[in-house]
Amino acid sequence: MAYYLDLFSPETYARFASSDKTITGFRERHRNVATRVKPGDFLLCYLTRVSRWVGLLRVEGRAFEENTPIFVDGEDPFVVRFKVTPVVWLTPEQGVPVHDESVWQRLSITRGHEHNSAHWTGFFRGSLNHFTDEDGHFLKQLLASQASSAKPFPLSDQDKKRLESHVVRRPDGPIAVIVPDDTENGVEQNSEIDALEPRESIKIQTMLAKIGATMGLKVWLPVNDRAAVLKEWNPSDKDKPAIVTDLPLNYDKATLDTIERIDVLWIKGRAIIRAFEVEHTTAIYSGLLRMADLLSLQPNLLINTKSVCT
Repeated sequence: MAYYLDLFSPETYARFASSDKTITGFRERHRNVATRVKPGDFLLCYLTRVSRWVGLLRVEGRAFEENTPIFVDGEDPFVVRFKVTPVVWLTPEQGVPVHDESVWQRLSITRGHEHNSAHWTGFFRGSLNHFTDEDGHFLKQLLASQASSAKPFPLSDQDKKRLESHVVRRPDGPIAVIVPDDTENGVEQNSEIDALEPRESIKIQTMLAKIGATMGLKVWLPVNDRAAVLKEWNPSDKDKPAIVTDLPLNYDKATLDTIERIDVLWIKGRAIIRAFEVEHTTAIYSGLLRMADLLSLQPNLLINTKSVCT
């Protein structure tokens, strides 16, 4: 037997949990690797955004393609499918955190890495990644034991927020979006270090804000970063009106919640003409999610978006 990764977002987790749990699905890009999965292999289920192991599925047949909506309403992208038997299925509160030391130090994909490092996350960026036999067997036993003991792993307020999503109705069907926090893998910025020396990302945000003001544009900075940027900038009286504290935009709450967290916006009149995400100590994907969600929520926006890694 072999072991493969089956990634679930909170949305697909909820849909699978409410089904008879006999069909799991993957995107078309997984078609080739899916041909390697055989009956009797196991899928180890991982819930993204809260980084927890939540299930063990036994594969009962070869991959097949079918597009009946299961995981989303309308056009379901998870068309490469397997018939499975759920051996273990846990609630998010029962799911075993990958950061739990008893797990972290046993898995070859995490062992030796710092918890706040992004190096270990590469394995979890695509479904059907293949586990070593040692890792797969360990996780199989871990999940079976957790199913028997039902040891609780309470969700933090931040975990609960990560599991929330906004369902937005569009002409081409509903989409679920999440407004990411400015953290990666639950790791907060080090406020003590920031107090001594501004983050490199703050310096870049400051530079972008200055350029926007010089060009005669209004500049938006997220609330959490605004004081730090203004401390670096200390704008002159003529530049101070460039900083806006309320966005002159008429969008729904989900869109505004997304926009307000973008690192720098240049605004002309009532239109966003540039949007920038700047990442330094965290991975870039939270910024990319914000940009992708913004364009999904408002597909007619003509915004030039930029992601800046420092």
